[in-house]
Amino acid sequence: MSEPETYAFGPGPDVPNHDWPLVLYRGALRGTDASGAIRRLGANGWGGAWTDGVYPFTHYHSNAHEVLAVVAGTARLRFGGVEGADVDVEAGDVAVLPAGTGHRRLDASADFSVVGAYPAGQHDWDLRRPEQEQAPVPRARVQQVPRPEADPVYGADGPLLDLWPAV
Repeated sequence: MSEPETYAFGPGPDVPNHDWPLVLYRGALRGTDASGAIRRLGANGWGGAWTDGVYPFTHYHSNAHEVLAVVAGTARLRFGGVEGADVDVEAGDVAVLPAGTGHRRLDASADFSVVGAYPAGQHDWDLRRPEQEQAPVPRARVQQVPRPEADPVYGADGPLLDLWPAV
């Protein structure tokens, strides 16, 4: 297990973001296809999985944390909303987004594909789009979403639980 990259975002004008950082595991699922990623995430309690791309518009989930496991291709994603960071990802990379974290696809290869999933009890997630809201959901609200019981990639001993402290 390599040391994960972390990205911290303050509240933005378009998205609330979260006090917990976005966690990016580079190459954690290298060589894993969509069905293998779904099995691995599911074994660690992250379900409600789907396979597709990432929307080309900024959005966030106010009631769920999300994992995005890149299973094919490459992309440039923006995390954290308009004041966030542009991050290049490739097959095998896994991003874990705390509730409220803005994300969108800026560019991608034709074969780009991700598996998305959510912690137990958070499968009924909402999709919030800043251009359809007067203001983002309050940051305090997204911080009330319960911490997952396990890291989606490494389980109960994964670094996510240290990076996202229990409240």
